Amino acid sequence: MKRLVSLFALILLPVLSFAANYSEGEHYTIVNDEVTAKPEVREFFSFYCPHCFQFEPFMAKLKKAIPDNAKFEMNHVDFLRAASPKVQHLLSKAVVVAHQMGVEKKVIAALFNYIHVQKAVFTSEKDIRNVFVLNGADGEKFDKLMKSFGVASKAKAMKKQQDYFANKGALTGVPTVIVNGKYRVELKGLDRNNFEQDYINLVNHLLTLK
Repeated sequence: MKRLVSLFALILLPVLSFAANYSEGEHYTIVNDEVTAKPEVREFFSFYCPHCFQFEPFMAKLKKAIPDNAKFEMNHVDFLRAASPKVQHLLSKAVVVAHQMGVEKKVIAALFNYIHVQKAVFTSEKDIRNVFVLNGADGEKFDKLMKSFGVASKAKAMKKQQDYFANKGALTGVPTVIVNGKYRVELKGLDRNNFEQDYINLVNHLLTLK
């Protein structure tokens, strides 16, 4: 029994040691006084941001790598100059609709591609609808959800989170990831040779902090 306990301790030791190497100011910044009621990873992003476009496949990996009790929230912002706030708000609603329709993986990639690969321009809700339909989504269901109170409320909540952290000086650009509403992930201290795994380990470490 003692041998099993010792073996278990040896297995845990590298993990605990690794977590202890993450430090405030280098790997993360405290941007709030309190943590969220439930564990949360919030990604602030924009479809118009080229770095977000490059980062998004990794964000999909991160979503799968966090504990089941932690929620991953995609928070689209509307402050980039590449499009009007109205169009950016429509895209925030589109993110909510994609998740509610269960087509987020395919459609979100397609929305990014529309801008960065096809070099096309969103001018209206109809343009966004076409991307959904071309990627197998039901057009009538899209129309209904885009007009729904629930989708409008969730998009409004995204804007509220955006303004809240912007007013605190914690959100100055995208992509930005904030864990438990308190810890902003910083990239400068991460291992460039093992970036993705180091990032995942850091986020999972921050999820345990209070």
